[in-house]
Amino acid sequence: PASLPEAFSTNIPLARPGRCQAPLKNLPEERVRSVLDAAAQFRLRQKASRIRNKIDVHGRDETLFQEIATALGYKENKLPFTLLTQRLPLRLLRENIDHCEPLLFGAAGFLEASDLDIYKKSTRQYVRQLWDGWWPHRHDLQRLILPANAWHLSGTRPLNHPQRRLAALAVLVREWPRLQRASGKSSVAAANDFFQALQHPFWNLHFTLTSEASPKQMALIGKSRAADILANVLFPFWAAHEMKASASPSKQLWTEYAKLPAQLSNRRVETAATRLFADDPRRKEFVRTIAHQQALLQIYEDFCMQDNSDCAQCPFPEQMTKWM
Repeated sequence: PASLPEAFSTNIPLARPGRCQAPLKNLPEERVRSVLDAAAQFRLRQKASRIRNKIDVHGRDETLFQEIATALGYKENKLPFTLLTQRLPLRLLRENIDHCEPLLFGAAGFLEASDLDIYKKSTRQYVRQLWDGWWPHRHDLQRLILPANAWHLSGTRPLNHPQRRLAALAVLVREWPRLQRASGKSSVAAANDFFQALQHPFWNLHFTLTSEASPKQMALIGKSRAADILANVLFPFWAAHEMKASASPSKQLWTEYAKLPAQLSNRRVETAATRLFADDPRRKEFVRTIAHQQALLQIYEDFCMQDNSDCAQCPFPEQMTKWM
């Protein structure tokens, strides 16, 4: 308890130029990139080490399943997705493959309304299939159902609604042997091909269980989410495998990782970029890849989030000067 005030500081670093821009602004571009590369490599090793420990406890498949589910939860719903994969592990879902989707939706608490009249006519048949699959298991799994307040539904982009993500997770369970083959190749192209080929007859056209059908098809797992899974799950997995024999991932793996283009940004990345680069005209170039975004996140977490002085006493600028 004594450590809680420090661990959960209410001080939020402001998105304005920080003292750390001074040692960076006059450096050649390749020197700045070397700093970002070092931070990104450190972050990749940290993730790989955490996943290696998790594999030792849960096994490769369960760990991969949990990590992908967490990535599908995106920032608002990571916790409920993690809880679901702990309560309904991959082994259980694969043993009940025909009912894996009803089990996930039921345990998520999305099948609490038994009145089918609340659903659109085009949706009722699908919801009835979910109910028919969930009903035989409902009594035994009642204590595992997540409460409604576990989910963050407001402010979520329709494509990122947890019901769509949950359907994608169910499809992944059914397609698990294909995912094993795709992830086993340590290939970005193979992974992207796998994710982009995933289909669902209902969720290709719907945002939620109660929404109108979309006039055009939508990807079950889009490019930005696939890129996030690659950066935060698959590359750390591949690095964890390589680090069994070496202290660091291979140069080839790093080269492939460094090529991944950034799809989206977030507040922490933008705050760190503002603090480090301010109005430097090269700023856009420094955040074009996922690796450099991950580097900025690492710097943000290691320094900005640990600094209660609003930059005045942060040690990063002085450390930068010494490194340079």
